[in-house]
Amino acid sequence: MKATYREVKADILSKITKGHWAPGSLIPNEIELAESYGCARATVNRAMRELADDGLIERRRKAGTRVRSSPVRQARFDIPLVRREIEDKGAEYRYSLASRAIEEAPDWLRARLQLDEGARALHLVCMHYANGDPFQHEDRWINLEALPQAREADFMQTGPNEWLVATIPFSTAEISFSATLADTSLAEFLGCDAGAPLFTIERATWFEGDANTFVKLTYRPGHRMTTRY
Repeated sequence: MKATYREVKADILSKITKGHWAPGSLIPNEIELAESYGCARATVNRAMRELADDGLIERRRKAGTRVRSSPVRQARFDIPLVRREIEDKGAEYRYSLASRAIEEAPDWLRARLQLDEGARALHLVCMHYANGDPFQHEDRWINLEALPQAREADFMQTGPNEWLVATIPFSTAEISFSATLADTSLAEFLGCDAGAPLFTIERATWFEGDANTFVKLTYRPGHRMTTRY
């Protein structure tokens, strides 16, 4: 039975999101793919057109088709990069990984991301600094079912936010803003007193129904957020 264009698209998408075809890598041409999937070239062409429209691949005449280095988002907003936010203020950026562990997703995370029981997640705690001063505390979980390559990713030099933006797009995002009070741990990370008021953003993203990540971002006292549309 010949593969449908939806099956071809799903398999190519899986190869991209799971790292078999890395960002920037050349994808086999349509004739090769048609032979591989046992279908007509027109079937492959339709799958490739949709992937290009989704912003996952870039097609160029004579140059071939490549996985985009930074997938284009089709959502109404982009995921901001804290590095860029700090450097745009004219400050020097520094990043630090505080902890890293692979854990069974806790109940609250499974409920938030609709994960299966027993799902494994990569838990990262990071700090971002502006001119040496604490700027943002990042408490992040990455779904290893959707992104198994995160197990081997080096987050010592580059933060998970930048890695995710370069690795996988999102089709759905959920964001909430709130105020919180610094507990002892956050106070130590952010260089403030316990009980100090802090601004917090919680963000979860999905791609075509599969959860990518959940993150809680907490900012130093006095942080001000400005958005532009």
